[in-house]
Amino acid sequence: MPDPSRPTEPAPGPLATEHAGPATGPVVVLAHGFTQTARTWGPLADDLARDHRLALVDLPGHGGSAGVAADLVDGARLLGDAGGPGAYVGYSMGARFCLHLALARPDLVRSLVLISGTAGIDDPDERADRRAADGALADRLDPPAGGPTAEPLDDFLETWVAGPLFADVPREALALAGRRRNTPRGLASSLRLAGTGTQTPLWGRLGELSMPLLVVTGGSDRKFIDLGRRLVAAIGPSARQVVVPGTGHAPHLVDPAAVAAAVRAHLGG
Repeated sequence: MPDPSRPTEPAPGPLATEHAGPATGPVVVLAHGFTQTARTWGPLADDLARDHRLALVDLPGHGGSAGVAADLVDGARLLGDAGGPGAYVGYSMGARFCLHLALARPDLVRSLVLISGTAGIDDPDERADRRAADGALADRLDPPAGGPTAEPLDDFLETWVAGPLFADVPREALALAGRRRNTPRGLASSLRLAGTGTQTPLWGRLGELSMPLLVVTGGSDRKFIDLGRRLVAAIGPSARQVVVPGTGHAPHLVDPAAVAAAVRAHLGG
């Protein structure tokens, strides 16, 4: 008999969405990273909300959408339903959802910002290894029936933010209060259904994108600088890259003013 605590079938939305900024401002949709929520964008969202209408979406398995189990394809559709037409800004996991949406519904994505994003892992073996690693993480949060006790959410979050991806992020910028809106089961479903290893590589389709596209990477995040260059080269003249000095995988949390300036220049252009 299937274990009901380990959902394998997608659960329908909609995705929980919060709004900020003037009701008549241009729409910007923010799609967060893994373990984050609509409330963890910090000063970047505050800056953009001065003159943009923000739609801050809790992605599948996160925050107010903890009960929504969706893969990248279905999650992208739900993201488009929540945000509607506008500019989309996605960070890490959120960038993957935004990229899928831009390819599926370019009529909704008028411009696109990918912060520390990728179009997927090319090598099948490496992709399988990543799926296995994400599955092991998911099992810590949502163990199989008869398995070990689930890891408490706070312990998992503390371990996650202590990793090398966030070594340069100030403690207050990690917004742990916002991350505690998550549930272990929701995060586990996100890892199983929408982790990096689940993404079918999209590199061969990037030439379909014609909307203005900005790739933002941290200056010390060499892996994603190279991925960003590859994204821009594959997309063509509608894309450009900004590298934020002195930051790693989460440049918007370390230097939100620099990222906000780059995003504003992109949206204004």
